Amino acid sequence: MQVYGYKMAGDSLHTRIVIWFDKKPEPKWFLLRDPYRLVIDFAGTAFDVSPEDLKARGLVAQVRYGNIDTGRSRIILTAAGPFAVDKLEILENENSPGYRMIADLTATSTTAFDAALSQRVAGADPTAGTADRRIVPAAARSKLFTVVLDAGHGGIDVGAEGSTGTLEKTITLAFALELRQKLEQTGKFNVVMTRDTDKFLRLDERVRIAREHEADLFISIHADAIRYRSVRGATVYTVSDKASDAEAAMTAARENLSDKLAGIEVEEQKDDVADILIDLIRRETHSFSMRFADTLLGELSDTIKMINNPHRYAGFRVLRAPDVPSVLLEMGYLSNAEDEKLLRSAEWRGKAADSIVAAIESFAGLKGAGG
Repeated sequence: MQVYGYKMAGDSLHTRIVIWFDKKPEPKWFLLRDPYRLVIDFAGTAFDVSPEDLKARGLVAQVRYGNIDTGRSRIILTAAGPFAVDKLEILENENSPGYRMIADLTATSTTAFDAALSQRVAGADPTAGTADRRIVPAAARSKLFTVVLDAGHGGIDVGAEGSTGTLEKTITLAFALELRQKLEQTGKFNVVMTRDTDKFLRLDERVRIAREHEADLFISIHADAIRYRSVRGATVYTVSDKASDAEAAMTAARENLSDKLAGIEVEEQKDDVADILIDLIRRETHSFSMRFADTLLGELSDTIKMINNPHRYAGFRVLRAPDVPSVLLEMGYLSNAEDEKLLRSAEWRGKAADSIVAAIESFAGLKGAGG
C-alpha cells in the first residue's frame, strides 16, 4: 500500500487532514498526551508525500511518519493543544483510483481530551454519537468560574496608535493585567490570560485558549482609533454575521486584519454544523453573551464615558467560540486626546476594572458571595 498525497487545511479551532492511498487502508488510531497526539497505524505502507504539505498548520504542530516494525506503519500528528477527533473515515475516490482518509480535528478542553483518551483505551469510539465532546456541563464541573482575558494585539501587531505615541497593544496588556489582579483578589475566579507579555497571537489561537480552559467567559480588550478624533467613549461588542452599523463593521474588519498585518495567510474555515445540538449550544452561548454585554454596560456606564449606542455587534473572528460567551470591549479611542489620556491613567483603569469585576460577579451569580 502507498500514500501518494497528504493535505491539511484549517486553523487553530478546526483542522482537516486528508491522506490519499492507492488501496483501501484499515487505520487503527489512538490518542496520547504530553504532548497531545493522534497516532494512526496502517498495514505496511510506503509514503510518497511532499515535505511542504507536512508543515505545521492549524491545530497540527508536527507530522511524523514511518515504519515501526515489519508490516506496520504509523503517522503521528502532534497538536498545539487538546483536540477532539470529530471524524475519521475512509472514502473511495470519486474521480480517480484509490481511497482517501479524512480526519477532522477540533480544539477542545483538557478534560474532554482526557475523556476521549480514556474511551479509546477502553475500546470505545469517541467519534461516535452526537454529543459535543467539547462541552462539559457547568453542573458537572467542580471549579471556579473561569474568565479568559484577551489583551488585543501584541508583538508585531501593535494595533492602533495615539497622537502621543500610545500603542494599543501596550494599553490592552496593562489593563488586562490589572483586571486579572482584581479578579484574583476576590478569590472567586480562575483567570487565564491569552497573553501576559508582548507577543503575537493569531485570532484563532486566542479562541482556542478559551476553549482549552473551558472558559465560562471570554473578554477581548481593545482601544481602537478612528478618523473622527472627536468621538470618544467605550463600546461593548458581541458577535453577529450582520453588523449593527457601518462603524461596527469597520471596527470588526480592522480587528480581523490582525493576522494579515503580521504576515500570516488567513484561511477561512467554513464551519458547517448540521448537528442540532451544536446549533442549540451556539444560540444559548449567544444569549449568554448578550446578557453579559448588557450587564457590563450597566456597570461601566456608572463609571466611564460610553459611546452613543454602546452595545454594538459585528463579525469579530475572536468572538466565534461556539461554546464560550464572549464580548469585545473597546475601552475608548486612542484617536481622541481625552480618551488616550484616560487610557494611560492607572486611576481610570482601576475604576473601569472594578466595574468589570462587578459585572462578571453579577453574570456569574457570585455577587455578594464570600471569597
